[in-house]
Amino acid sequence: MPEKIQDAQKMFHNEVGKIKTRQEAEQLSVKYIGRTGIVSELMKVIPKLPMDKRASYGKQVNALKDEMCRTLDGLINSLSLDKKPANKKEFFDVTLPGKPADVGKKHPITQTIDDIKDVFARLGFEVAYGPEVELEYYNFDALNIPSDHPSRTDFDTFYIKEDVLLRSQTSTVQIRIMEKQKPPVRIIAPGVVYRPDTVDARHSFMFHQVEGLLVDESVSFADLKGTLNQFIKSYFGQNVQMRLRPSFFPFTEPSAEVDISCSLCNGKGCSVCSYSGWVEILGAGMVDPNVFEAVHYDAEKYTGFAFGLGVERVAMLKYGINDIRLFYENDMRFLSQF
Repeated sequence: MPEKIQDAQKMFHNEVGKIKTRQEAEQLSVKYIGRTGIVSELMKVIPKLPMDKRASYGKQVNALKDEMCRTLDGLINSLSLDKKPANKKEFFDVTLPGKPADVGKKHPITQTIDDIKDVFARLGFEVAYGPEVELEYYNFDALNIPSDHPSRTDFDTFYIKEDVLLRSQTSTVQIRIMEKQKPPVRIIAPGVVYRPDTVDARHSFMFHQVEGLLVDESVSFADLKGTLNQFIKSYFGQNVQMRLRPSFFPFTEPSAEVDISCSLCNGKGCSVCSYSGWVEILGAGMVDPNVFEAVHYDAEKYTGFAFGLGVERVAMLKYGINDIRLFYENDMRFLSQF
């Protein structure tokens, strides 16, 4: 190996042993393998050498350059920009309090469902669950929904195949429970439902429902009204008023839409209640005898009522939320408020 190459190699290893910081290592890299560094100077000698020595000399310079590159790369990677001198000890105050761990919270939809379940548990209702992928029979036929009803079209229901679909209501659970259990029945059925709605501030293709059912002897519409009134005042507050408007549902007769006085404007009128002072919250009614026939209940002996409410709608009214999409965007700034 030519003397100049040997001298450069020795000088490089001596300087490498003195490096303490990453900045020093980078400066050394510029000195030796930079564009105007020592290795470049060694390369400039090649044209001045005899033809028979040029190849051997060039290989030795390249080998030296490769060695320097490997050494400097390893050195730079091992050093940190902010690495402190080894002889300086870091001070750590053991008396300082530790960093608190982040504690998870219930999602507002989960919390709302739990609150609803708590109210109805005090009224003697049990919680029942059913499948989200459902047969057309339980979603429509057993609930007295005729074959030509608009809700049975592909535009209003997610069909998986001809008679299998994603349930569009948790009323399906009521049918399944009544098939297995003789009266008295007193249940609520919370869960996810699916409808192909266009997503906007008040609609989503997936949302949550809580449906309720009570069947026994001598159950009247007055029992339905009293139960819903108790729920509304327990959940929204004693000052909230309730009213019933005549309506129609295939599975209940008579049926009613249930409104509550707007909790945001105290019934005075605002954009949320369309300046009427009232907000629709759920639908309800007395169970239609055709539904009892489907589950082999004696409609002459038993009567009952059913109701259904949207969980997101209840949460939006209680907490003053104006956009249903906020529940599903996983924005911690929103979720941490509950």
